[in-house]
Amino acid sequence: AEGKKKNKKNFLVKMSDPKPTLAHGGLPACLDATLMAELKQTADALCTPGKGFLASDESAGPWLRAGHAEAKKVPDNKDNRGAYRSTCFKAPGLSEHISGCILHTETLYQEDAEGNKMVDLLNKQGIIAGIKLDKGYDKKKGLAGTSIGPLGHQETFCRGIDDLQQRAADAYTQGARFAKWRNVLQIDPVKGLPSDLAIAEATTNLARYAAICQSEGLVPIVEPEIVPNGSHDIFACAAATERVLAAQFKALADANVYLEGCLLKPNMVKNGLTGPRASPEEIATLTVQALKRTVPPALPGIFFLSGEMPLDVDNEEDATINLSTMNAMFKNLPWHLSFSYGKAMQKTAIVTWATGYLAGTPAAENAAATQKALVARGAANGSANKGEYKPGSCASVGTEGNIQQAAGPY
Repeated sequence: AEGKKKNKKNFLVKMSDPKPTLAHGGLPACLDATLMAELKQTADALCTPGKGFLASDESAGPWLRAGHAEAKKVPDNKDNRGAYRSTCFKAPGLSEHISGCILHTETLYQEDAEGNKMVDLLNKQGIIAGIKLDKGYDKKKGLAGTSIGPLGHQETFCRGIDDLQQRAADAYTQGARFAKWRNVLQIDPVKGLPSDLAIAEATTNLARYAAICQSEGLVPIVEPEIVPNGSHDIFACAAATERVLAAQFKALADANVYLEGCLLKPNMVKNGLTGPRASPEEIATLTVQALKRTVPPALPGIFFLSGEMPLDVDNEEDATINLSTMNAMFKNLPWHLSFSYGKAMQKTAIVTWATGYLAGTPAAENAAATQKALVARGAANGSANKGEYKPGSCASVGTEGNIQQAAGPY
């Protein structure tokens, strides 16, 4: 990696002497063909059939995002975060279902208790390391001139573009090969949210991030998340999703982003948390329809976030069923349609680890139980990528102990 980093400047073509190739097509020769080939190779590897992403990029302890009463009792400190995550990264068989793992900056530069780099733990498994690069948004000071949405604050934009070039370069040197940036949009049909201003700000911001990441050798995951907070029906979400994705790919084209070396992490098209509930078949139909109308086939993969769900819904099971229904109903799509789940991949594993920790269960025993739960849900989601998941076949903690959690940055 060090040698490649020193030669990174060779990846950028002098603008006075562009040398376009067949891979560039209509794109300007801003990226060297060697770098484009590397980006495509990484993106294709991340889109391996039967595999998806483990989203392990929470800024606080993952147990605080699990929405579970007992799990929240574990002290949130660097050692505990490292202990839980290293347990996950060492899970035997995890790489059979996980192609990439999104890390928080702390984890990218962290070692486990035995002195092993977290990135090395993933690489040893054959899992590609990624990095969350957005710096979140300010709930108190949102996008000036916009309305307050169902999250209780104005529409927003994410920070971090100003020093992104260096952070992306540093992440590549540390072993990351892809990145993620999340922008949040809200739905309120009465107020006209998401507004045109918020969509333009979010999609332009994501396009700039994507272009910068590619220049540093990182495959960008573009995440324009429309949160489910609100009482709207599924059709309001379908309309908002189509607007946002159409704008997103226009912005990516304007930024000369190489789509074959880029990935998308969108919301599924679903009803609002307190809106009339849609079936998995309705979710699958309107989600895939939105994608067909807006996403170019040059993009290799789409990895869904699970999104928040009502407290009486099993987040893990529902997310798996929704993905499986899409892949069962719609065959031969031009993209790898898979998962990039945090809580929906880890909740049972988190609750297993946290309750064992609080009960004083021996570390080795607790680790084995945690890893078993994580790999089981990974296998379930891997089956869902093929449209083959059988509902109820993967054990989960269900809805017992569910609590409301704060929405917004994480």
